[in-house]
Parts: sequence; C-alpha cells; structure tokens
Amino acid sequence: MICVSIARTRHKMMIAEYKEAAKQGADLVELRLDYLRRPPDFRRLLAERPVPVVITCRRGSEGGRFAGKEDQRQLILRTAIAEGVDYVDLEADIADEIPRYGKTKRIISYHNFETTPENLDIIHRHLQSLDPDIIKIVTLAEHPRDNVRVLELIRKSSVPTIAFCMGDFGIPSRILCGIFGAPFTYAAFNPQRRLAPGQLTFREMKDVYHFNRLNQDTRIYAVIGDPVGHSLSPHVHNAAFREVGVNAVYVPFRVTRQQFQTFLDDVEPLRIQGFSVTIPHKESAVARVQYADGAVKMVRALNTLVRRDGAWEGHNTDYRAAMMLLEAKLGAELGEAKPFSGRRVLVLGAGGVARAVVFGLVRRGAFVTVCGRTLERAEALAREAGARHVSWQQRTAVPCDVLINCTPIGMFPNVDEIPVSPGFLEEGMVVFDTVYHPENTLLIKEARARGCRVITGLEMFIKQAVLQFQLFTQEEAPEELMLEVARKELSLSAFTRSES
Repeated sequence: MICVSIARTRHKMMIAEYKEAAKQGADLVELRLDYLRRPPDFRRLLAERPVPVVITCRRGSEGGRFAGKEDQRQLILRTAIAEGVDYVDLEADIADEIPRYGKTKRIISYHNFETTPENLDIIHRHLQSLDPDIIKIVTLAEHPRDNVRVLELIRKSSVPTIAFCMGDFGIPSRILCGIFGAPFTYAAFNPQRRLAPGQLTFREMKDVYHFNRLNQDTRIYAVIGDPVGHSLSPHVHNAAFREVGVNAVYVPFRVTRQQFQTFLDDVEPLRIQGFSVTIPHKESAVARVQYADGAVKMVRALNTLVRRDGAWEGHNTDYRAAMMLLEAKLGAELGEAKPFSGRRVLVLGAGGVARAVVFGLVRRGAFVTVCGRTLERAEALAREAGARHVSWQQRTAVPCDVLINCTPIGMFPNVDEIPVSPGFLEEGMVVFDTVYHPENTLLIKEARARGCRVITGLEMFIKQAVLQFQLFTQEEAPEELMLEVARKELSLSAFTRSES
C-alpha cells in the first residue's frame, strides 16, 4: 500500500489533492496538518473521505512546520482521534499522553534527520512498548548499509513496522520495505513538494516501481553508481519486468568509491540478484567477481554483475552493445564484411565506456586514437589497448572516419556543451555520442546537420540494457518497449526543466 503525503497551506487545496490522489489510485492519504495556515477544520477535511486517512501534525524538531504551542498540537491530534480518523501519527514522547480511543489506529513514530543511529533495535523495542498498531522508524542514511539495517527491523518485528531511510543513500529502502513486510510506504503527491529528502512521488512508486505488486518472492536488482539519481535504468528494467511477467524490482543505489569496497558484503542480506554498474565502479568491480566473461577479461572493466549459485559473474554489455551498433552502422551502410579494418577512430574519454570501445575497436583492426581530458588516463588506456593517444588540446588535429564521445560533455544539465567544434565534423563521418541524457545532444544535432551518420547514446543505453536484462532473467527483452519508456522519461525530464 502507498500512503500519499499531502501538505498544503489551505484547506481547499488539501481537499482537492486528497480527492485527486484517490482518483489516481492512492490506497491511503496522509494529511500533514502542520502545513495548514489555519487551525484544521476536521468536518471539512473529512466530509467526503474517498480513501482512509493518516493525520500527522509534525513539530519543527522532527521535520514539520507546526509553529504553535505543544499543547495546541496535541489537542489537534486528540481531536483527530475523536473525529474517527483511520490513523494518527504520534511521536514516541507523546504516545503515553494521547490514549487509544475508538477505531483510530496508532502509528508510533521515530524520526532522525541527522543519522541512522546504532541502537535501532533499542528504539524499536521502546516504540513497541507504547501500544502501537504500527511502528514507524525513519532515519537519514549516511551509507548504503543503513538501508539493510532498517529493512531488517521490519523482517524481525512482531508488530507491523514501517522503516526506511531518507536521503539519496536511503532511496532503496523506501521501495524495498514492501518486500520485507512494511504495511505501507510514503510518497509525495506533487514532485515539486517532496516532504523529506529522497522521497519518491506517488507516480514513481506506482508506475515505475509497481510497489503494490512487491512481495516476499520479488527478486531484487539494482544500479549502483555515484551519482545515480539521473539513471533511466530503473524505468526501463522495471517496465520490462512487468511486460515479460517477471516478479522483480530494480532500484537505484548510490555508492561512493570508498563505500564500494565493502558494498557487496554490506547488502548481502538483501539477496540482490544482479547489478548494473556505472561510474565510478566499472573497473574496481572486476576484483569482486568469481567469473568474468571474455570482454571483461580483455577490457578489465564491467557494467553488469549477475549472481549465480552464490557467486558473482561479471559481464560487459557496454562492449557488446557498442560493437553491435558500430558494426551495424559501418557494415550495413558501407557494405563491407570487415567494417572496422583500417578505419581511423578518435575516442574521446578514458573511462569505463571508453575502455570497452577502444579495446573492441583495436581488436577488430581499427586505428584508434585515445584523447582524454586527463592525459595520464588516456595514455594508460592507449598503452594497454595498443592504441595511440594525443592530448586533449590536440583532439581536433587528428583525422578520423569515426568520432566517439565517451565523456559526459553535453550531458544534462550542460546541454549546450560540445566536445569538438562543429567545423571538425565532416559529411560521411560516423559520430557516436555515448551521452543519452538528452538523446539529441548538441554533438548529435551538429553531426546530423553536416551529413554525418550518427549513433546516439540512447541507442547504446538501450542495447546494453537489453543484454543486461537477458543476463538477469534468461528472458527475451522487450526492446521496443524499453526504448519507448526511455524516450518518454527523457521527454518528461525536458518538460520539467522547461517548467522550472
């Protein structure tokens, strides 16, 4: 069940959003009365109760906006109980002062906006002693393992427990709590009015993560990186799971370089079945696999981890996707059996995707030049792969038939940037931009305008995601649907930017 939190300053708007949330399929609505400018009129708020309601009136010290005296706040909560609301949220320190009455169920809550404390079990036992129908524990995650700690509370509790973390590191727990047995999770009604850091919207919970379909048998997959909030992977993989009928969910984990060293061990209790691996972990993840495919052994970087028989397999679907797309573009359009042989290729960048591209092209007989903004990295990659390198300042002095951008130049929000001057692009050149957000980067636009043959980052992203999906599930991926979902999300993102 998804509880949609509504926080408006006027009764009229709060009621309107309450009704609209119910119309859109909300199971439960939380009315945040601490946001109202005037004292709450319960008869008006509850006159046409379309779905059950949680009444919350949070003080400032726990993330709320109630500015009155404490006895006034507690009177509001008592009145809500007298009016027969479905649930009332009571902080632990006032739970004994507001007795149970009627059919109203008690959510006894603990919030910590600074950390996830070490004594979670003690806190949980204390809340359990306060006559709760539901225990709610919400803390700020400072590390990915904090997700595991709060989720384990749900699994072990004899009282229905909602437990999740706030912040970027805590997003997985907001979703996965449904698998571990939480009676419901919380979501924002309006993306412009999220009530806590890391809070997802009702649309995201319902249409992306399909929260109400999650159960104890749901398999877990994830994307790990830093940053990871911009990733389209949860959108395309979750849509594909639902289309194919696989009981699985795919969530984002923000993991820093330092945290990755112990990450797989930290999240072991979650029994995650596979990961998409992105910046900055593609190279360091190789050391954590028990089996590596040929591409990983050659490139020494991976973007996919799959759990099989208790061991981790490493795969590089970036490599396979890039080679498939380039081969199709060069071979199909030029009518050649060996389209890479003798081609002059300039690769911009020296990260994980660049490694896959450079090794693959050198192996296929292309003359590859690597150019990175960090000369040492470009030089090292070129040396390992058997390519040549030039400095970033010399990039437009290198003649090429194929230009491949593996840097983030041109990626949102820096959409007006381009890695080479437009004059460098010539008719007939193949231009491949691995940036997919936006799909039509400035490089791709300029290349098309000058008669170049282009491969977009979105094509690359979907192709590698299709290969990942097949590794995860052993099922054929719905490629057209995944592309449609990705384009829709990019379009929504562009619309949101234009509205802000």
